[in-house]
Amino acid sequence: MVVGPKSKYRYKNMVQLAEVTQTAKTSLSEPVGLITSPTEMRPWGSFSVLEEGKGYKIKRIQVNPGHRLSLQMHHHRSEHWIVICGTAKVVCGSREEILSVNQSTYVPQCTPHRLENPGAIKLVLIEVQNGEYLGEDDIVRFQDDYARK
Repeated sequence: MVVGPKSKYRYKNMVQLAEVTQTAKTSLSEPVGLITSPTEMRPWGSFSVLEEGKGYKIKRIQVNPGHRLSLQMHHHRSEHWIVICGTAKVVCGSREEILSVNQSTYVPQCTPHRLENPGAIKLVLIEVQNGEYLGEDDIVRFQDDYARK
């Protein structure tokens, strides 16, 4: 059988499709894509900055089972959380909710909030920050399980 240029092109596309399909089947708790900063470890888990630009930052956050972040607020940014894997317990102002995979919530600027993993598997979420200042020192902690200031 003679294989012409069109057949080679079709074969190449089939191989690429197979690779994309295999990638889609990988665990959602594993990093997919490029991470622009090293992973920063915290007592509750870790985070990585995926992308950052003027007025926004995108993070991948992992919270270990049974752990939670401090009850905190930010003066200069809002946050949007999208659950990728696991279960999130969210406190935002006076509201408390449980989020599952593919659910999200919005945390307005200057609103006390907390993120917790009540589940048995690692919680993975994408956080999109928006605001005039996105530094890690814009955290006002009201309560913290790890005695951080």
